[in-house]
Amino acid sequence: MRGGWDRDLVPDQRGTTRRPEPDCPVEVALAAVSGRWATLVLRELMHGPRSFGRLQAALPDLSAKVLSERLAALTRQGLVERERSRTFPPSTCYRLTRAGTELRPLLVELYRTGDALLRERA
Repeated sequence: MRGGWDRDLVPDQRGTTRRPEPDCPVEVALAAVSGRWATLVLRELMHGPRSFGRLQAALPDLSAKVLSERLAALTRQGLVERERSRTFPPSTCYRLTRAGTELRPLLVELYRTGDALLRERA
């Protein structure tokens, strides 16, 4: 650590605030993966583009309403994009954006950390 903070963890002034800020990169990333079912929807899309029906089949306990809400939120956040085909009948496919794909290492580390915490509790 140099200059009072870890430069890998906090590479610029935005990371030195004393409270959560809307433009803090860590807050933005955590907000992107928070929300019930968000990480599972992202996980499914990490395997490639999926139709709404295929996502629903992969997550059978997730209602269509909540899946629609999660996909809309992830789309607004720039993590997922919706693509409509020009075929007949038309179909819709969901895929990760570049930013969504870049979340993979974060999700892997969150899983590992959660697993370690669960083992410590046992």
